[in-house]
Amino acid sequence: MGVAENVSKVRKLINDACATASRNPESVTIVGVTKYVDTLVADELKSKGVNNLGENRPNVFLEKYGELGDGVIWHFIGTLQTRKVRDVINKIDYLHSLDRVSLAEEINKRAENIVKCFVQVNVSGEESKHGIAVDEAVDFIKGLEKFQKIKVIGLMTMAPETEDDSIIRSCFSGLRKLQESIQEMSLAHAPCTELSMGMTDDFLIAINEGATFIRLGRCLVEEM
Repeated sequence: MGVAENVSKVRKLINDACATASRNPESVTIVGVTKYVDTLVADELKSKGVNNLGENRPNVFLEKYGELGDGVIWHFIGTLQTRKVRDVINKIDYLHSLDRVSLAEEINKRAENIVKCFVQVNVSGEESKHGIAVDEAVDFIKGLEKFQKIKVIGLMTMAPETEDDSIIRSCFSGLRKLQESIQEMSLAHAPCTELSMGMTDDFLIAINEGATFIRLGRCLVEEM
């Protein structure tokens, strides 16, 4: 199948998962991850209604940003080095990887407008993954109040690479519980209403656990 067929199939899976979870499918945003495809494929995704696109490398993002033009809602989903902030921060709509004070300081320094950020949380505790530890997340988010250009709209995580669905579900459930506890604090700078979690192999579990943004690459652009 091509991109059009893949997008249609994924939308049906999302609709079915939302029906099972008693959710509105419109509450789930597909972020098409285009890091492994060229601009032509990214443009095809855009033409099929996947206009939220995500990149994790500044140089590739800047290339696609220049070529795709208007009509794209851009998400930076990878680790952002502080020295690269000035290059991308005023071109993106969402940052999914806020995980350290030094990055927050640089964003606050360089951003022309308020940046919608997800705080990345390392729910699984794996050393190979970036993100704030679960038990440090609340204090970290409270400390972001002093940065006027940052709004914490939600939390992001990556599940472990495992075939054990119960482990994946526990990771996503843990992020949702943390998100709900922060949302209940009614912090003006951190409404924390969103959850960025779930990729090609686990997005259906993520939807069941409350994901509002799912980051999909392979299932949208490869022959399935």
